Amino acid sequence: MKNLSNLQIDSGRLWGAIMETAAFGATAKGGIKRLTLSDEDRKVRDWFRAACEAAGCKVTVDQLGAMFAVRPGRDNTKLPVGFGSHLDTQPTGGKFDGILGTLAGLEVIRTLNDAGIETDAPLCLINWTNEEGSRFAPAMMGSGAYVGEFTVDHVLARKDADGVTVAEALDKIGYRGSEVSGTRKLGAFVELHIEQGPLLEAEGKTIGVVDHGQGVAWYDGHITGFESHAGTTPMPLRRDALSTLAEIALAIERLTLARGPNAVATVGEAAIKSPSRNVIPGELRFTLDLRSADADIIATLDKEIRAAITNIAAKRKVGVTFERIWYKPPTHFDAGILDAIEQATRELGYSHRRIVSGAGHDACNLNGVMPTAMIFVPCKDGVSHNELEDATQSDCAAGANVLLHTMLALAGVAAP
Repeated sequence: MKNLSNLQIDSGRLWGAIMETAAFGATAKGGIKRLTLSDEDRKVRDWFRAACEAAGCKVTVDQLGAMFAVRPGRDNTKLPVGFGSHLDTQPTGGKFDGILGTLAGLEVIRTLNDAGIETDAPLCLINWTNEEGSRFAPAMMGSGAYVGEFTVDHVLARKDADGVTVAEALDKIGYRGSEVSGTRKLGAFVELHIEQGPLLEAEGKTIGVVDHGQGVAWYDGHITGFESHAGTTPMPLRRDALSTLAEIALAIERLTLARGPNAVATVGEAAIKSPSRNVIPGELRFTLDLRSADADIIATLDKEIRAAITNIAAKRKVGVTFERIWYKPPTHFDAGILDAIEQATRELGYSHRRIVSGAGHDACNLNGVMPTAMIFVPCKDGVSHNELEDATQSDCAAGANVLLHTMLALAGVAAP
């Protein structure tokens, strides 16, 4: 049996893959705009498929475009151990969000090939569709359908801002596969990701062992006031939809701040219908993103925010609808995989800490149907969903090394 304790990934090769794929959707500020199922997404998918096949993997695609690259093991009757992330980005995305986890998985396979190592169980590297939820809502559609949170038909019918459905977008780029979503079974799943927050960098830690994920609730709101002349309508007689939203947003901020550091809330979108500089806004739509690692806090804030909206609408004599369109409960990751990640981190000599994920991830969806956990590495200033998103080559390599040894622990190493 080979001594694997000193086995390391090729840092330069991983970094090169990250930089090479950053060309698909590259922006002038050094980021990436690679919306899901766009032509840029097709290009990076084609690159990923070719790279996985060159590494000896069989690549299949499910009905929603999720890509599965399987490296055989000694005993292929065993369930594969899954890993990976996503390759789509935000409109102003960076080079590392999701991409690190997917390409580090490819680097793990390449490293095992170079070393002539066969795992006992197969490995399955996955690129999930529409993790970001930017072009099509809600987020994490591919993994959500995989676990049964959404039906395939529901996802295929979702439309982007231009009225294009997921089905049409999949067909256009040639990635509506034949594999039925959710039929490929996995024994476990591990996702490497940048932290997207400031804690690891601030504390000088290289690895975050993610034991929890925040719950996420998404809401759509619609305010109906009354358009009228900006110059002739007295202030007390106005039914201003935008002023109503401003008051609602401040109420949401106040209620969330009262929960200390245990909750965050964001009004991320607001769109006035038929805006004009000399017309009082009469109708608008808005969104709310509410998160906490405590399900009770989410439930309490839901009630408090609804009550505040009701009171504000009555006072301002406007109509407000407020609908929760998606909810993902807080995630508690698998203790056994967390132990394997910590063991790998200690043996490799990296500083680490337990950490909660503030963002939603495909691993959070999968955690409901299989043992799952996540590995974090620092990102500069905690910035993500931004073209300035950055991480160091050494931290990316450290995360990939921890992923490598975690996968070896979970899949086992075949006897020579």
